[in-house]
Amino acid sequence: MSDDDRRERRLLGAVVLAVLISQVLLYPGVPALVVALGAPAGIDAGMWFLVAEFGAFVSFAVVWGAASDALGRRVPLIVAGALGGAASYVALAAVPELGLGFRAALAVRVVGGALTIGAFSLAITSLMDLGGGNGRNMGAAGTAIGLGAALGSVVGGALADLDPFYPVYAGAAVLAGAGLLAATVDDRAVGRGKGTGDAGAAGASETGFRDVLARARTTRGLVVPLAFGFVDRLTAGFFALVGVYYFQDPETFGLSAAGAGATLALFFVPFALLQSPFGSLSDRVGRFLPVVVGSLAYGVVTVGVGVAPTYPVAAGLMVLVGVCGALMAPATMALVTDLVEPEARGAAMGLFNVFGSLGFLAGFLVGGGATGAFGYAPAFLAVGGLELAIALALFPAVRAIAPGEGFLGLRGGTERSTSE
Repeated sequence: MSDDDRRERRLLGAVVLAVLISQVLLYPGVPALVVALGAPAGIDAGMWFLVAEFGAFVSFAVVWGAASDALGRRVPLIVAGALGGAASYVALAAVPELGLGFRAALAVRVVGGALTIGAFSLAITSLMDLGGGNGRNMGAAGTAIGLGAALGSVVGGALADLDPFYPVYAGAAVLAGAGLLAATVDDRAVGRGKGTGDAGAAGASETGFRDVLARARTTRGLVVPLAFGFVDRLTAGFFALVGVYYFQDPETFGLSAAGAGATLALFFVPFALLQSPFGSLSDRVGRFLPVVVGSLAYGVVTVGVGVAPTYPVAAGLMVLVGVCGALMAPATMALVTDLVEPEARGAAMGLFNVFGSLGFLAGFLVGGGATGAFGYAPAFLAVGGLELAIALALFPAVRAIAPGEGFLGLRGGTERSTSE
């Protein structure tokens, strides 16, 4: 691995980190923020506040990815997405000052989501383009995601206890910083060993926008990591919405916004710190074991959080949720890199983020609906059970595309990952 690869990996990881911080800063204070924006109190308003942003993620993730593949450039689009997202946060804070209602706030969230997903998805795609091992690169992305979520939840909760809009102002500043940081990334260095840069631009120009989309969509086996990405982020979306209300509800644990943010961090910290070593592990032993076993354990522990009798038990299980998530997440993203040719990776990661954003949306909608209708414990059972069902249903498919060698796929990876 060259020194330039290390530099670009650090810079791009920092961009992903900043985008996640800006996003998660708002989560612990959502119950108070939506009221300050003109909505009635309750989980329904918080659900639609989060759904608005992730609906835009779904609509625009592939657009950004395919555009970068067709243009043969990523960095200018990352900068534009981050700075545009920062501007949308400023606009959100101005909604009450302008006398506008909650519907206007939701519209701003849609615009901000359409811009922010460009910075997030293309920064991860640029990490995919680097050399040094797909698992290591996706581990770097996962570490940034986890640390960003951990810092955002803790700081956001503390700020929300002071004022509901403080996390919004902080998010705008952090996103603007992400855009400035992204501008220092060498666009020519990204993908030095993966066929991007000048050569990649020429290839993308020859294939065109529709071709790179079609190539990503028709890749054999790509539906497997897309399905896991969907259900994994469904549970993350569930925790982002239902978890915040669950830990703050006086009928359960009655925590403050800061306490709920710190509890979310119990998940995000191990999720962040273990991403890189677990990503490198998947390069050595193959993707099968981390993806399938990690998903099964993740589902079981998620159910446990919802039926925990005391807060210390729930807090300890949140740590285990983070460990299991760290085991499966980088291996799942690395499967996308393993399966897709370099010229279509932007579109493929866009598709992965579309499925992931759909998962977040489903987590918000299923979690909010199930909690409102049946209560917290049945909602946790439904979401954890879905994770278990996907892992069991796709067990043979994962073995087919990432067989490895030895017992349970040990000592091997996919043909593509071992050849790189």
